[in-house]
Amino acid sequence: MADSAINPTAAALLGLLHSGPMTGGQLMAEAERRLGPYWSMTRSQVYRELPVLADLGYVRLGKPGPRSSQPYAITASGKRAFSKWLGEVPGRDALRNPIALRIAFAPQHSASQLKALKEGAHSYHTESLSQVKEQAKEARKEGDEHGAAALDFAAAYHKAALAWLKNL
Repeated sequence: MADSAINPTAAALLGLLHSGPMTGGQLMAEAERRLGPYWSMTRSQVYRELPVLADLGYVRLGKPGPRSSQPYAITASGKRAFSKWLGEVPGRDALRNPIALRIAFAPQHSASQLKALKEGAHSYHTESLSQVKEQAKEARKEGDEHGAAALDFAAAYHKAALAWLKNL
């Protein structure tokens, strides 16, 4: 199947807009809540993609709200583009772990830097694992098995990172 005109960030925004119109800030909050444990988006990415999606006719702008907030709604062509994107081969993971990168240069660290790096990573993954497990539990309670399965992926990642840190 041919590549779509949208990138994964744009596709994620279209997917989120299936729930109803949202402003950029609301999309950012919803992306963090629903996708954050396994897919990162920055505010600048969101605000860069929305005008592109509007130019493509995949979203339409609503009436400005308070503080000039601009709601966006998905269009029929946006739904078709999203559906096409869903049917494409997803491509390869882009693994970029800042802790592993620093560990690769362990000989250049002082002992205290390395210890602080490991302790900070351990705290982060422990806290994140706890949060993701709770989110998955809530998703299951709400009947969202697929959302819970995606969160299970994030939980497995944090468990793997903790096991890796333990073996360093």
